[in-house]
Amino acid sequence: MNPEHLATMANEISAFFAATPDREQVAREIANHLKRYWDPRMRRQIVAQYRQGGEGFNEHVRRAVALLAEEAPPPS
Repeated sequence: MNPEHLATMANEISAFFAATPDREQVAREIANHLKRYWDPRMRRQIVAQYRQGGEGFNEHVRRAVALLAEEAPPPS
């Protein structure tokens, strides 16, 4: 999938949770959404994108994908 499209979709998801005052809670909610509803290939791709600098991610998405990256196996 196009990396720009993944970033756009993740940023749109973060907008849903943006009213939550706790920034860490926002990151956890986004990460949980990505785990529940995104295909594993999409999650692997967005984690790889994060590890390459996370271009196009807003701050909430960057933190959420960092949480996913902590759980993901290191790249081969």
